[in-house]
Amino acid sequence: MPAERRLRAMGSELHLLAEGAGAERSIRAAIAEIDELEQRWSRFRPGSELCRLNAASGSAIELSEVTFDAVCRAVQAWRDTYGYFDPTVLPALERAGYDRSFDQLAPSGGAGDDPGTVAGLPSPGCAGIVLDAASRTVLLPPGVRLDLGGIGKGLAADRVVELMLDAGAEGALVNIGGDVRVGGVAPSPEGWLIDVDDRALVSLSAGAVVTSSVARRRWLVRGRSFHHLIDPATGLPAESGLMTVAVLGASAASAEVVAKASLIAGERVGSSLIAEHGMAALLVGSDGISRRVGGFEAFELPVPVVR
Repeated sequence: MPAERRLRAMGSELHLLAEGAGAERSIRAAIAEIDELEQRWSRFRPGSELCRLNAASGSAIELSEVTFDAVCRAVQAWRDTYGYFDPTVLPALERAGYDRSFDQLAPSGGAGDDPGTVAGLPSPGCAGIVLDAASRTVLLPPGVRLDLGGIGKGLAADRVVELMLDAGAEGALVNIGGDVRVGGVAPSPEGWLIDVDDRALVSLSAGAVVTSSVARRRWLVRGRSFHHLIDPATGLPAESGLMTVAVLGASAASAEVVAKASLIAGERVGSSLIAEHGMAALLVGSDGISRRVGGFEAFELPVPVVR
């Protein structure tokens, strides 16, 4: 029998779907795992590992295996995207007003600085971060603080799908705020059917589809509209000419990184990043025009017409 849950976690809508005799058991295990990851990675929980790491910038901090891996993956993603994906944008996010959980923030805004004072403060990048695999320690240079929000939901979706399959599900889908990962036996002969931003219907037998958009997670600071995708070169919300990027990839974490980096970089550089990583994507410009790259069409099904 299939089992399904919808709830909020990691500041996002969470959708879990499991197939097979172990469906219920796998969903219970998934919820517990997501709660644990949120406690470790949230920048809004003072006792989290991430907050402890950020508070100790300039000193090496030992982390759990799962959190050390998340930091390593974030730093590698910065390298793999030539700095367009940058986990050190946390101070810029806070200056822009995203200084509390989004449930508390929207829609009136946070307590960030006057928008005019934010410009000209690029993010420091990851070059000075020291990772020691033997001791599982991370040393952040003074003043450098990390936000795992750009990769954490994808990492969680990947981990949780594998956990659900190990817990007895024959097939599993995890959607954390638009980061969708699937695995195992699909409920439909056509595969896992996933709506992409109301613009495309894709079929996957395995892997992930991740959507990043500047149309969501917006707030006002002194009358100016801000969003959460920060351009590390300026410290301000990206203005790349792209509104939405949906990426198909083998894992939700890798697709999430490429989606965010591509949206920040813009269509020309973003298309190159997508090709370099061997992924497919749907790019939607600020003018509403869609462009498909990397063979995205091969995964599409006709969108049903509602009459």
